[in-house]
Amino acid sequence: MEDGRQSVTRVTLGALFIAFLKVSLLGFGGGLVWARRITVEQGRWISEEEFADILSLCQFMPGPNVVGIAVCAGAMLRGLIGAIAAASGFLLIPWTVGFSLGVMVLHYAHLVVLQNILRGVSSVAAGLLIATGIRMLMPHRHHLQAIVVAALAVGGIGFAKLPLLVVLFSLAPVSIAVAAFTNAKAQ
Repeated sequence: MEDGRQSVTRVTLGALFIAFLKVSLLGFGGGLVWARRITVEQGRWISEEEFADILSLCQFMPGPNVVGIAVCAGAMLRGLIGAIAAASGFLLIPWTVGFSLGVMVLHYAHLVVLQNILRGVSSVAAGLLIATGIRMLMPHRHHLQAIVVAALAVGGIGFAKLPLLVVLFSLAPVSIAVAAFTNAKAQ
């Protein structure tokens, strides 16, 4: 392919399963960072723009974004069976380990050391999410309108504390209209 990605036919079902199994192992509690790293940077299966498009779509879908990413990337690369392979790889570990850990955490939730561990882990996860957001914005850094829409989303959710759906349903039509206007103007 022109952009250096692997040919879609070279991505096997086993590779999709293992890739998203890695995402669930490496990104326990925050697989978005690893999903992007494995599919875009390491596997070169999809481009930065395609990943951003998939994530945007997954923001509108119910459930965790990274499960939607597994389904969409798998479907994009290998169809329905690819979606099943990627989602199965991602969900195997969390379903198995998550249930066991959940029971133990509930049993020991009163321990201060456990509360401190969870606070520390959540700080790391927030940092990873912010870094991924910045990296996803980088391909659009020369498009002022994309940066403005991203800033409005951060402001709406982070500072105005608006619900995610309100921000999405407010900014999505604006973003689509601006992109269509910009594309029409460029032609």
